[in-house]
Amino acid sequence: MNHPLHFLLLSLMVFFSGVKNSAQEIHDSTSPGREIILEDTSFLNRDKALVQFTGITITADSLAPVSFAKIAVKTTRTGTTADAMGYFSFVAHIGDTILFNALGYKPASFIIPDTIHHRRYSLIQLMTADTLTLPVAIIFPWPTYEEFKEAFLNLDIPDDDLERARKNLAASKIMMMADQLPMDGRMNYNNYIQNQTSKLYYFGQQQPFSIFNPFAWAQFIKAWKEGKFKQKTYED
Repeated sequence: MNHPLHFLLLSLMVFFSGVKNSAQEIHDSTSPGREIILEDTSFLNRDKALVQFTGITITADSLAPVSFAKIAVKTTRTGTTADAMGYFSFVAHIGDTILFNALGYKPASFIIPDTIHHRRYSLIQLMTADTLTLPVAIIFPWPTYEEFKEAFLNLDIPDDDLERARKNLAASKIMMMADQLPMDGRMNYNNYIQNQTSKLYYFGQQQPFSIFNPFAWAQFIKAWKEGKFKQKTYED
């Protein structure tokens, strides 16, 4: 009954004895006082080790995100573009110089340090606003001075609102428009009433003719002398 139990105890003693001997060999192979790190840091010892470079680009004055900034490695020109919130993430090497460029901001750079202990590195990059001063550009619609002079002398300046109103309210133009317009209902009614009133006034007698009226002849001669019967010209 006790044979299985004895066999199990014997197996455990052999296993722990082997683990102890392995640890003793590791301790003997190292210098005195040096601590053995069990974490895998072999990637830090390789030249130009890869690292996940992540960060955000913001303004230096208001800490607002800089959208769509260009992030590139200086030597290889590889990189990425930040999103609308300024976030970016790409794979780079330890020791790479990262360039940051955005429209309206001064260029910036950052060197990934070689003292990091992880495969990831985060950065908050501040971008300083830059004012672009463009040279003065004078644009002329005419290529030469002679063409400008000719166009200036032959320039037809359109009428302003006051001049158009003055032309529209000219007496000659109003008379021309009145002659061309037909009589409306009110004018036809007044003309009919005047004719009927004249017939009723001279009902039962002969209506007078203006040709025998000396006052009418006097008005006609006066108008003829004043030139009121000359042909009238209307302005356009």
